[in-house]
Amino acid sequence: MDYLVYAYLQAGRDADASSVIQGLADISKPGHDDYKAGYASTAMPIRYAVERGQWAEAAKTIAPRSAPPHVIAIAVWARGLGLARTGHPSEASAEIDKLRQLQNQLRASSDGYWAAQVQILSKEIQAWSAQAQGKSSEAMDLLRQAADEEDATEKLPVTPGPILPAREQLGYLLLDQNQPVLASKEFATALANAPGRRGALLGAARAAAVPAKH
Repeated sequence: MDYLVYAYLQAGRDADASSVIQGLADISKPGHDDYKAGYASTAMPIRYAVERGQWAEAAKTIAPRSAPPHVIAIAVWARGLGLARTGHPSEASAEIDKLRQLQNQLRASSDGYWAAQVQILSKEIQAWSAQAQGKSSEAMDLLRQAADEEDATEKLPVTPGPILPAREQLGYLLLDQNQPVLASKEFATALANAPGRRGALLGAARAAAVPAKH
């Protein structure tokens, strides 16, 4: 179901993706405690919000009460990202604190891979919070760090890729900062890492449509 939601979103078939998500209501126990089922059932509505750029919707994400730390983390990230991108950086800071706690919990259990992934998620929220506060240089630096760290991490065979690639986010941040040339470069790299992603393709098209400065 999660893969199908992703595929529909990449094809621009949002209504079909929504129908699959609605099917979660027919599952009495979505299995939040299970590694795969817990991630997928949590990720599906988050994908639906962030892939469509519905940040107010993402800000309403509620983390599952009983789930592995890395599953809770993606819900916390979605809420924090939504808050930051709708101009509520002070509220987003609480989600950053939650991610730090989850990161420490993962490190304590010797789960270095997911601890590093949660750190990247935290930097993404910090970056968009800085952007909301008018700190454009800090925002770019933080998101570039997140993108570089993510690109340098070899994905584990049994784990999914990032819900919203940091490099793609960096491209959109640079568009918001009116830097289309730099944005184009980041979208090109994002597409090399994840070919055909709709968000990166749309971002690249936006960057290319901005008239060149003379």
